[in-house]
Amino acid sequence: MPTLRIALAQVNPTVGDLAGNAELVRRWTRRAADAGARLVAFPEMVLTGYPVEDLVFRRSFVAASRTALHSLAADLAADGLGDLPVVVGYLDADGPPQVSADAEPGRGARNAAAVLHGGTVVATYFKHHLPNYGVFDEDRYFVPGDTLTVVRVDGVDVALTICEDLWQAGGPFAVARQAGVGLVVTINGSPYELNKDDVRLPLVGRRAAEAGAAIAYVNMVGGQDELVFEGDSMVVAADGTLLARAPQFVEHLMVHDLDLPAGAESDAPESGELADGMRISRTRISDSGVAPAGPPAAGGVIEPVADEAEVWQALVLGLRDYVDKNRFPSVVLGLSGGIDSAVVAAIAVDALGPQRVVGVSLPSQHSSDHSREDAADLAKRTGLDYRVEPIQPMVDTFLANLSLSGVSVENLQARVRGVILMALSNQEGHLVLTTGNKSELAVGYSTLYGDSVGGYNPVKDVWKTLIWRLATWRNADAASRNETPPIPENSIGKPPSAELSPGQLDSDTLPDYAVLDPILIGYVDGDLGRDGLVEAGHDPAVVDRVLRMVDTAEYKRRQSAPGTKISIKAFGRDRRLPITNRWRERS
Repeated sequence: MPTLRIALAQVNPTVGDLAGNAELVRRWTRRAADAGARLVAFPEMVLTGYPVEDLVFRRSFVAASRTALHSLAADLAADGLGDLPVVVGYLDADGPPQVSADAEPGRGARNAAAVLHGGTVVATYFKHHLPNYGVFDEDRYFVPGDTLTVVRVDGVDVALTICEDLWQAGGPFAVARQAGVGLVVTINGSPYELNKDDVRLPLVGRRAAEAGAAIAYVNMVGGQDELVFEGDSMVVAADGTLLARAPQFVEHLMVHDLDLPAGAESDAPESGELADGMRISRTRISDSGVAPAGPPAAGGVIEPVADEAEVWQALVLGLRDYVDKNRFPSVVLGLSGGIDSAVVAAIAVDALGPQRVVGVSLPSQHSSDHSREDAADLAKRTGLDYRVEPIQPMVDTFLANLSLSGVSVENLQARVRGVILMALSNQEGHLVLTTGNKSELAVGYSTLYGDSVGGYNPVKDVWKTLIWRLATWRNADAASRNETPPIPENSIGKPPSAELSPGQLDSDTLPDYAVLDPILIGYVDGDLGRDGLVEAGHDPAVVDRVLRMVDTAEYKRRQSAPGTKISIKAFGRDRRLPITNRWRERS
């Protein structure tokens, strides 16, 4: 039984940076070769970054991807790496885009994988199952493949699959069993969601059983707009046993030795019909290999972390990559002394370092002494650049020229703060971070062009009750490492308030968050209607009130800043509802 040393390169590409991504592949392939790997696999569409969205329709971009692929194959050979088979995800096309007037049935853009060897592209595979739910629109962009690609490496038959192929029963994995492969390599761009890692391992085990083969699963890592990819690459034996698992949220090369059955001579033709309407294409790279030198390579198994730690890492990585990949030098945010801005500030400092974070206290006549003190305390704890810009003189100037009262005056204060933050952004080049949590966004508890102003919102997909859990976890984590907890206990413990009027509390206009969040989670994330929420035990009057707030706030959410997705249904790409919409759940 041959021993195949496989390397899974869990790397962080950037959408559109073909030259930079190609260099990334070259650099990590060198590391794999130095580790004695005989096969190295990179994530889905690593060469172009993922997802590329409507760049798929740019024929110039598709052509550039294909050119970059062939250049990469030649460059790997020039680097002395031509003998190492490299699996690379990229964008391909065998016809015009499906949205064009000259589109051809069954042809078009392809989500593809290529095997590079000896300076050339020796095999390609086109993704078979195209997801069209949640954040995915692949049926809009791509044409599905109908052929399973099998390459023989060191005498082992290895099948190629891409991401969604793993999430659907039948298709490539069923065909892989009929093809008699010993290993299925699946390259992935699978976005992070809380607890998705708990679903992924059993899923990989089921596909291993379906294929009757070991599975090597490599996922990308990094942030791309709202999405963040956590890695969590793994190797699973044919019986579903977990053999190796990579850490989350960091680039990592996992190298592991697999004892696999040698490929037998198959009676199947090069292009023979198989189950589920797929064909098989076989390519021989090497029939036998040299046994790996030195001690066996074991990728190790990284144990999962607590939910709060996982979410925190996702939020830190999502923000860091949004800032760095878009070349912002720094960020600025308003520090109110409350829990939301404190958590966002702590995330920003963890992501970028205190020297790249500006926190601005923007007190009005309604700002309490404890809020000002808590904002200053957070700045001292984290070391960020702290400033104080009182807004009352500017608010008074507006009020001297406008006749405003009630909520209009409250919103004016928020908008003056937004103007100041945007002015600092324009003057000094910072990216403005907004700090509204998912609960507030859900019920419209924000001021357009006020506290909602900003270019990115790290906690956009974080429910208020989770905000408190994250703050408590982050402080405890700091204490466990003998570091200063970044978030003042006062910010965690005090009742939440916008402080836009005397004695104001969130509870004046909203149900308690412990009551509100479960209703919102059921309605927004779970698509439950009124009856389903009432059957779940929620008070009917509170349900009616909450649903009314959610339904009438869609126009605000449509204008909100992007933010890191951590849930099954984030506002924006996941949840697409019309603004003009008279449908209401009936009481």
